[in-house]
Amino acid sequence: MLSTLSIRDVVLIDRLELEFQPGLCALTGETGAGKSILLDALGLALGLRADARLVRHGAAQAVVSAAFELEVDHPAFALLMEHGVAAGEGDLVLRRVLGTDGRSRAFVNDQPVSIALLRRIGDALVEIHGQFESQRLLDPATHRDLLDAFGRLRPLCEATSQSWRGWRAAADARDRAEAELEAARRDEAYLRHAVDELEALNPCSGEEERLAQHRALLMNSEKLMQAMDEAAAELNGTDGERGVENALRAAVRLLERVADKAEGRLDAAVGALERSLSEAVEGQALVEKAVADMDLDPRRLEEIEERLFALRALARKHGCGVDDLMELRGNLTAKLAAVADGADAVARLVREQEEARARYLEAADRLSGGRVKAASELDAGVTAELEPLRLGKAKFGTGVERLGEKEWGEHGIDRVAFLVATNPGIPPGPLTRIASGGELARFMLALKVVLAQADPVPTLIFDEVDAGIGGAVAAAVGERLARVAGEVQVLVLTHSPQVAALGGHHWRVSKSAGDAGARTRVDVLDETERREEIARMLAGTKVTEEARAAAESLLHGGGG
Repeated sequence: MLSTLSIRDVVLIDRLELEFQPGLCALTGETGAGKSILLDALGLALGLRADARLVRHGAAQAVVSAAFELEVDHPAFALLMEHGVAAGEGDLVLRRVLGTDGRSRAFVNDQPVSIALLRRIGDALVEIHGQFESQRLLDPATHRDLLDAFGRLRPLCEATSQSWRGWRAAADARDRAEAELEAARRDEAYLRHAVDELEALNPCSGEEERLAQHRALLMNSEKLMQAMDEAAAELNGTDGERGVENALRAAVRLLERVADKAEGRLDAAVGALERSLSEAVEGQALVEKAVADMDLDPRRLEEIEERLFALRALARKHGCGVDDLMELRGNLTAKLAAVADGADAVARLVREQEEARARYLEAADRLSGGRVKAASELDAGVTAELEPLRLGKAKFGTGVERLGEKEWGEHGIDRVAFLVATNPGIPPGPLTRIASGGELARFMLALKVVLAQADPVPTLIFDEVDAGIGGAVAAAVGERLARVAGEVQVLVLTHSPQVAALGGHHWRVSKSAGDAGARTRVDVLDETERREEIARMLAGTKVTEEARAAAESLLHGGGG
């Protein structure tokens, strides 16, 4: 609820601090005293359009702050979180600063926000009926949610929303599959040619490195053969020279013949020569084996180069490495297989989408049926309120219209609108057809009486709700305001003593003249002052004892 309103330098108000209470709060005062200024000031804090003329003459800027006490789960907090504004818990303070140039700044709990966000927050906190700009119930966009809340249809709404998301997910999956299938079919010829090329070449993992190494070997084959031949010649001996093996054997034999006469001095030499002989024999055998094993046919070099260059050319064609050709082959083969399998997959996804659509439609039909039932109950409830408010000729109806499939959504398949016909024979139309501000305010009151528990807006303001009425009708208006105030905070700007007498709290708005010019002030009335104010409303300028007695009767009857 609205707990405090602080106003600085707005028109005739230089400084004003108001504290509000729950229940029905009545604001009274003579015409021109400044009640509309209070609404203009509150409108600034709620994000409504700013006019530089609201800044008090001689002041640099106008500042208005409105503090609200809220439940922690109020939608305003979720809205702030959605926009990255840390709001804390419990209270919200909306502040607007307006300069003489018409520019303004907005704050929520001292954090700067856009005017648009301030307006959205304000709409969630206060609803004003009458001649004021903000009349949320006139916006058809709110009617569906209000009807759903009135009919306690949240479980059906959630089921419909969930099934809608399931249907959309199935539709998206089908769309993706169809797009992939279409692309695969467009590329089918290319895929077949690419797969055939890869299968014909049949690349193997690590093949490029092996071929490159073998190519390097073959490219040096002449030098290798020459070196190995010369080494073999040196080891075996040529032109009558003894080879290494024979020379070592001869040296060992010579030393062994005299070793026993050398007192062991030749033993180490003989052992070393024997080891050298063993290594030389092994080395010679390995050289001969290498010569025998090495394939250094020049024709083989041509074959290896042809395959290596073919692999590299294909890799360049596909923009990958040679070692990636095997994986590419698998991917392209899978895509080619998808052309054949894609039609079956699409057919399956089409069936799943149709099943999801059927589930959504089933849920939406249940929700639609609940809305039709709730609309009937709402219509009956509002209609019962019209006659006592002198709106007996008006007809109220809640239209639940089935939408075309293109307009279906997570909120269902219905368009909901509150409709009214103010005179017999006139077809029902939007609530804005009600021309009179007073009639419109009373009509909104009838709606709010029925919707009080369904609407999350915690503060209602009624302006001109008693315009052009009196007596029993005014009493009926007051009684309904009091009923609504049992659910939410209600502020009523009224000229009706019957309405004012039913208020749980009473403020008087007055204007006084001084050296600094006219000023608007607001006083909280005690019981005596309240009786005097209601007597003034009954009698006019001159308050009589009869008027005071009548005021006392109204207060007593109204529970004041």
